[in-house]
Amino acid sequence: MSAGAARVGRDGALSLAFRRRGTSTILAASRSILPLQVLAPLALEDVAAVVSMLNPTGGVVGGDRLAIDVDVGPGADACLTTPSASRIYRAAAEPATQVVRLTLGPGASLEWVPDHGIPFAGAAFRQTIEAEVGEGARLVLVDAWAAGRIARNETWRFALLDSALTARDGAGLLVHDRFILPAAVSPTALGFAEAWPYFATVVVIADEGIGRFAEALEDAAPSWDGAAVGLGALPRRGALVRCLADSAPALATALDGIWTLARREVLKRPPLALRKP
Repeated sequence: MSAGAARVGRDGALSLAFRRRGTSTILAASRSILPLQVLAPLALEDVAAVVSMLNPTGGVVGGDRLAIDVDVGPGADACLTTPSASRIYRAAAEPATQVVRLTLGPGASLEWVPDHGIPFAGAAFRQTIEAEVGEGARLVLVDAWAAGRIARNETWRFALLDSALTARDGAGLLVHDRFILPAAVSPTALGFAEAWPYFATVVVIADEGIGRFAEALEDAAPSWDGAAVGLGALPRRGALVRCLADSAPALATALDGIWTLARREVLKRPPLALRKP
């Protein structure tokens, strides 16, 4: 078997381009290589194109190499999500990797809101998310994780979880955030998840509405049972939110609340129901 044939189904790629057409956004181009693909865009609201990304093989396996490129053209509005949580299976040798590149043209809007990832015992996964944010563009980005298959007592038993998030605009760096959780690190250590089994980072970037979003979050967060939420302002154009939760439902409630507030205060839109089972 050739080296290329051996990688079939292991080197996945997804390329999406969104463009403004009148008052709506269309998915103008879509190319995919298994194990990545997308479902047809959903008509859940009049403005944004809502697209669900999926891995039909059931999850990410050690050694998989995935690349996702999303181009949101000037004035276009897109929302990217997943049908369910993403499973990261045990890695027998090299880690699985995923590289995400997001490009927002002037005045564009992108909501990157996948469900959380679940690293199985022995899983090893490296991810980088890089966003280029154009003038007047708005970005809401969620990076959420479980500490393993909690119900099966596999908490904190993955081999490696490494996620780096970077956003830039024409003036330079907006945010660079990274966590590396190797097997040897105690989850109870100060500065890590401190034994909370679900954790997430949310980045919101916009030229207007960040202050209102921060105030609304401060008021709402105490009502989200089972979750602890904190916000820090970025030096320019945005805010970074940390979320810890004691269960998957608590994480979902908190992230939905954060996203709803970002939509209301930054995007000037109502909550978006993704109609997931």
